[in-house]
Amino acid sequence: MARARCSPRRRRRTDREMPRFIPFLAVALAGLTHAVQADDGTTLLDRYLDGLKTLRAGFTQTLVDAHGRQIDRSTGTLVVSRPGRFRWEIEPEDGSSSGQLLVADGKNVWFFDRDLEQVTVKPIDAALTATPAMLLSGAADVRKAFRVEPAGRRDGLEWVLVEPRRPDADFRSALLGFSGGQLKRMILEDKLGQTATVEFERARRNAPVEDREVTFTPPEGADVIGTPRE
Repeated sequence: MARARCSPRRRRRTDREMPRFIPFLAVALAGLTHAVQADDGTTLLDRYLDGLKTLRAGFTQTLVDAHGRQIDRSTGTLVVSRPGRFRWEIEPEDGSSSGQLLVADGKNVWFFDRDLEQVTVKPIDAALTATPAMLLSGAADVRKAFRVEPAGRRDGLEWVLVEPRRPDADFRSALLGFSGGQLKRMILEDKLGQTATVEFERARRNAPVEDREVTFTPPEGADVIGTPRE
């Protein structure tokens, strides 16, 4: 495959640089109508995942560093088709054709940086190991991979706390905040002390999803890093 030509100002990514927003995907949950914790010990998250087949939502994501300084803000759309498939697309605020696209097709995770004309691909089990994306995509048993428990009420929301059981996970904790039967917010802290806050809107649970939305073919001329699983 031909390699794309990059301008001198473009920094080439390596295989290690699959985008760090991958873990944020798991928080795109909506349409819950249960209490924070039921009598049988299940949480909002457990009950929601039992019936989740597809999901569509818009989002705004804000990232701050360990000192509380905002370092990134983006908007985009999320499409999920369980098990194991989703599409997470960053939409530039300036309306340009640049931006980033992440697609999991059930076997592989594809990351396309349009500005760099570069694609990074990894098998889904390697790319999503012990991340919240496993929750959303249905790629793992929730209770085996995470500790999930109610986290009380504050700021007008009811919260569920998710913590990975593995010490090498990509994040420390995720808080999912619900109001009026809808997931309104997710707060995720990574291992570097950075915190991402994701606000969801226009969420539609179990809406139709076409196969083309959760599949990916590298564009002609793009530089592809990694080998997809057949």
